[in-house]
Amino acid sequence: MPRIALATYDPGTEPSRDPDLRGLIAELRAAGADAESRYWDDPDADWAGYDLVLIRSTWDYAWRTAEFLAWVDRVDALTRLLNPADVVHWNVDKRYLGELARAGVPTVPTRYLPPGAEPALPTGHEYVIKPSSGAGARYAARYAPEEHEVATRQLERMHAEGLTALVQPYLRGIDRHGERALHFFGGRLLHASRKGAVLVSGTPFDAGKTAHPNLEKWQPTAAELDVAQRALAAVPGGAERLLYGRVDLVDGEDGQPCVMELELMEPQLFLDLHPESRPRVAQFIIEAAKGS
Repeated sequence: MPRIALATYDPGTEPSRDPDLRGLIAELRAAGADAESRYWDDPDADWAGYDLVLIRSTWDYAWRTAEFLAWVDRVDALTRLLNPADVVHWNVDKRYLGELARAGVPTVPTRYLPPGAEPALPTGHEYVIKPSSGAGARYAARYAPEEHEVATRQLERMHAEGLTALVQPYLRGIDRHGERALHFFGGRLLHASRKGAVLVSGTPFDAGKTAHPNLEKWQPTAAELDVAQRALAAVPGGAERLLYGRVDLVDGEDGQPCVMELELMEPQLFLDLHPESRPRVAQFIIEAAKGS
């Protein structure tokens, strides 16, 4: 009976925002695993006592990136961690989008403005600013060209906190066709979902946002599957090292799918929307814990 820890965050006095966690643990136990959730920063956790530590909802990492990555390395040295530590290090910073683009994967055009960089912003179209390391639309905002002063203040705030900013065109296809999330587990497509636009014009960058509005099931197109598989294949070391991955796609200016994000650390699985996937996910996790 493999011992499995699902690493999550400590919500304090609030309920957990991870809707997948409780049902997935129940499914793992029903399938014969000794499974439990543990806060990733729990000082009393004996990570070496688990056959597998699965990163699930460590959603406060963006505020504590250095501490989180040190934990990743420590656990990876003690037991099997999935996805692996080097993949997490690569995926924690969205500058990986540049590597995907150089590998020929269609991606949202992206410029990177680290602290100290000149705040050169687009002048002819709407654009998005967000941090290169972040989750849940944290510090993300959408701007019109005339909002240069407000956008510059956001950059100044982010740079003061040591954050590198991503600047991307706001692709209008998101308003028409939403954002599609293709989930892969064990190297195969698990299910897909579509959500509406997250960033509403005029919403302050430091305001709370609904990360997955109007979520619904989705049947991916052949083109979407192709781009998603190409993105996973471009991960350093190869896609076969991944237990799971979520590829977030939007339509580019040409109407074709392109990668907005590649989630290889702690993507929400939307198992409430896709309950039929829960037994498959549990089986993949148990097989990984057994080393098969």
